[in-house]
Amino acid sequence: MSETNAFPVRVKVCEVGPRDGLQNEAGVVAPLDKIRYIDLLSSSGLALVEATSFVRPNAIPQLSDAEAVMAGISRRAGVTYLCLTPNLRGYQRARAADVDAVAVFTAASETFVKRNINMSIDESLAAFREVVQTARHEGVWVRGYISMAFGCPYEGAIPVEAVVRVASALADMGVDEISIGDTIGVAVPEQVAAVSEALQSQMPVERLAMHFHDTRGTALDNVRAALQMNVATFDSSSGGLGGCPYAPGATGNLATESLLAMLHGMGIETGVDLEAVRAASRFIYGVLGREPAPA
Repeated sequence: MSETNAFPVRVKVCEVGPRDGLQNEAGVVAPLDKIRYIDLLSSSGLALVEATSFVRPNAIPQLSDAEAVMAGISRRAGVTYLCLTPNLRGYQRARAADVDAVAVFTAASETFVKRNINMSIDESLAAFREVVQTARHEGVWVRGYISMAFGCPYEGAIPVEAVVRVASALADMGVDEISIGDTIGVAVPEQVAAVSEALQSQMPVERLAMHFHDTRGTALDNVRAALQMNVATFDSSSGGLGGCPYAPGATGNLATESLLAMLHGMGIETGVDLEAVRAASRFIYGVLGREPAPA
């Protein structure tokens, strides 16, 4: 294992609350509240904010206001506003809304992909290949998500080779950054190190990000393991917004506040104001009528 003793000097945080977090909420959040939430996050110094998704409006009603949200936010210099675009139609809608960073989404579990979108992994990759090709032609930055990279509710443990195969396909396709997701929160640090090492044998670590859930309370331990493997981009959600649909009642996304507190305590720079993120969390949780996760 090529673990080093030195951690990255600076870490990039990808805030996923406005899309990944809110899409699991049963009650629809008004566009003006989403806009305010995103603007508060933008003011914190976050460089990458996952704002919304251009899916079919009837597929995820919570995100049916994508155009209105992107038209209403106050875009700050230095902030990249990322939007999920599952197909070419979604990509075209995003571009019409002046989006210049998009994301595509697949998984490392065949059963999960089949049950969710009735495709194989290879079919899912083929389905958004045109999105990636078009984006590259137009100079649009592309992120790829691989969910179920450490464990799946249907298949159990996922082989490292399966993650590497999907990640390599995304890299070959031209995806700029690949986020490796512990969707049900079952990863342990040893797995994180093994997956990181295997991926780095195929691509530069600068193209990799990690997305941990805190289902078993191990998210920060897993972040530390990834840091030891020189990974320097992590996804998180302000206030821990967004549960895990495959583990009812369990803690979902790693809270941005917890991630920032640990990184700053380790002397790692993020450029993000922790108190500003807390303010954003208080706002959106006030809209939702409950308290954010302690952080």
